[in-house]
Amino acid sequence: MLTKKQHTLLMLIHDKLKEDGVAPSFEEMKVALDLKSKSGIHRLINALEERGFIRRLPNRARALEVIKLPEDEDASGSNIFRPDFGGGSRETDPDTVEIPLHGKIAAGTPIEALEQYENIGVPAAMLGGGSYYALDVDGDSMVEAGILDGDRIVIERCDNANNGQIVVALVDEEEATLKTLQKRGPDIALEPSNRDYETQVYPANRVRIQGRLVGLLRQY
Repeated sequence: MLTKKQHTLLMLIHDKLKEDGVAPSFEEMKVALDLKSKSGIHRLINALEERGFIRRLPNRARALEVIKLPEDEDASGSNIFRPDFGGGSRETDPDTVEIPLHGKIAAGTPIEALEQYENIGVPAAMLGGGSYYALDVDGDSMVEAGILDGDRIVIERCDNANNGQIVVALVDEEEATLKTLQKRGPDIALEPSNRDYETQVYPANRVRIQGRLVGLLRQY
């Protein structure tokens, strides 16, 4: 099952190839999908290629070939998107709410700050009245808090948090990490929940809180 962004990009490539005989440029894809950077397009292209919908032709610029279309592409040519998350469709299940998925966040060492590239559905009961986004965990430094590599977490946007809360912290305005917050006078300590990792301590002006953990989604 394709995500909505993957489906939209696949049909954009298909239509462009049909009309002009050449795939759209990455800039055209970025604009069409309303993404902030081309890195999101790279991820979507990789996902479509891994799932066997497209392939890249070697030694040719903008050379993409559509191998197949989704099974829910009906005979009239209209695109029917039937997402499946947690057992229900986002379009029909009133108990599911869409929030942006911002990609992977390291639960070991900081990684580059992340950008939105698709939306997902989460149980409405998990959310309150604030603003939320989701992240996929990459790493094992929070395992003793029950957060495993590959888990999907739900974050409430905020710019402040209490000691002991698990937060998304942006370090030096360029690297995001998931850690437990501890304020130590003029410093901020970002503590892992894995004895194999060391606590990271920074001056408070180098750390900006971007949200706090409110839920976890695990697929088996």
